[in-house]
Amino acid sequence: MKPNLIAVFLAVALLCAPVLPGGPITHAGAAQPSMSAVDVLIDVGHGGIDGGTSYGDLLEKDINLAVGKKLYDRLRQTGLCIALNRTHDYAPSDDNDWLKSRSRHLRDLAQRKLLIDVLQPKLTVSLHTNWSKHKAARGPGFLYQSAMPSYIAAHLLANRLNGLYGTNTAPYVGKTFYLLKRTNSPTVIVEMGYISNGSDRNMLTSPEGQKQITEAIASAILDYLIVYDF
Repeated sequence: MKPNLIAVFLAVALLCAPVLPGGPITHAGAAQPSMSAVDVLIDVGHGGIDGGTSYGDLLEKDINLAVGKKLYDRLRQTGLCIALNRTHDYAPSDDNDWLKSRSRHLRDLAQRKLLIDVLQPKLTVSLHTNWSKHKAARGPGFLYQSAMPSYIAAHLLANRLNGLYGTNTAPYVGKTFYLLKRTNSPTVIVEMGYISNGSDRNMLTSPEGQKQITEAIASAILDYLIVYDF
C-alpha cells in the first residue's frame, strides 16, 4: 500500500494557515499551502505508546509536546508558515498503514520522514529530551546532517541553548539516525536537556523554563532563516 499523501497534506494544511495583520486565517477561509510554503516543521519526538525516556512519572513525550506547541505558537507570531507533526498525545506510527514492517519504531520514523519529504520545509527541528545514568550530565545536545545547512542550523541552536544552560556542548553529525540519514531537507535533532538532572528537569518542566527553551530555539531558527535568506 502506498502512503496516503492526501491525508498527510490535509492534516498539515490545518497547521500552516499564515498569521496576517488582521489575525489568523480560519480553516474555512484558508487556502491550502503549497509544499514550498512551509518554513519550519517541528517534529515532536515520541508520542502515544512511545513515551520516550522518563523520570518517575515524567515522560519525555509530554515535555517534547509542551515545548513543541509553545514553539509553534511563538514562530507563528512572526508570520512564518509552521507545521507541527502532532498536537496531542499520539504515535505517528498509528497513521502508517503503508510500510509493511513489524517494527512500530520503524513505522514511526518512516511516517515522520514522509511528512518531511512531502512538505520539504526549509528546516526541520526534531525535539527530544535526554537521559543519563550519571545525574551530573546536563545541558542540551545537537545532531545534524553532513550537509552545510544542517550544520549551520545545529550550531546556531547550540549557541542559543548553550547560552541558556551555561554549557558548551558541541553539535555532532548523527550518522546513524534515521531522519538525518534519509531526508534531504535540512534537519536537526535537538536534545533539550537531561530529564535525569535536577536542574535540567526543572528547566524542562516549569512554565518559565519551557518559555526560555522555546525562545532560545525560536531565535536560532529565525537566525538560520536569515542566514539562508530563502
